[in-house]
Amino acid sequence: MTDDLLDLQVRLRDERTPHALATVIGTEGSASAKVGAKAIIDADGRLIAGWVGGGCAESSTCRAALESMSSGEPQVLEIDLTDELLGAGMPCGGTMRIYVEPALPRPVLWILGHGRVAECLCVMGDMLGLDVVIDDPGARREDYPAARRLLTDDLDYSALKPRAEDFVVVATQHKGDHQSIARALETDVGYIALIASRKRATIVFDQLRELGVAEGSLQRVRSPAGLNLGGKSPEEIALSLMAEIVAVRRGADAAPLAEPAGRA
Repeated sequence: MTDDLLDLQVRLRDERTPHALATVIGTEGSASAKVGAKAIIDADGRLIAGWVGGGCAESSTCRAALESMSSGEPQVLEIDLTDELLGAGMPCGGTMRIYVEPALPRPVLWILGHGRVAECLCVMGDMLGLDVVIDDPGARREDYPAARRLLTDDLDYSALKPRAEDFVVVATQHKGDHQSIARALETDVGYIALIASRKRATIVFDQLRELGVAEGSLQRVRSPAGLNLGGKSPEEIALSLMAEIVAVRRGADAAPLAEPAGRA
């Protein structure tokens, strides 16, 4: 059973399918499931594999799994199997503690282009819990060891299929700037950044307008991209971009943590 659940979790992870794992971590009195029993609950709140008890526990576990998938936080569920009204709905005569852990797909950092900034973004993105995809004909595995995928034959960017929670960084260095941005704007991805000078960005936006891209859509593209850290080097530019990505991902305003000197 454990091997089957592990195989299913690996498949769900590879398919980027949200789910939750529930594990019985304690029982007292009469409880049908034993410590260590596990179950997988899907994004609709259905138990799809394993077992943590019958009707006394399953519905409570599925509700908790939905809550954890929504919040992104694990929780320990206390189930009173002796209380028909306040407990799980059926007097089974015991208690259970179940650890419910959400398994959510990691956001993908799509890096279009290659070069030192892209290499640094790949390393930082992986360190910060993102799955990195490099989409560029000139990308080499030895330059991007941390990347989950390398796309070197995607000349028209048809493989660029980000989800809303993903991040797209265009670092194509003038080669494919407007084509890749146009493709990204066809999706509902929430973050699109263009690494370019202000002059180059103006040219790219003019090209996108000629393609019929609306002004409202162009406002989705961040350029200049990143937080103003005063960076000059490729490494510093990559850091400013990743700082902005972290702020967007966590819903933060990127304000300084320290109070100005002299204020309590």
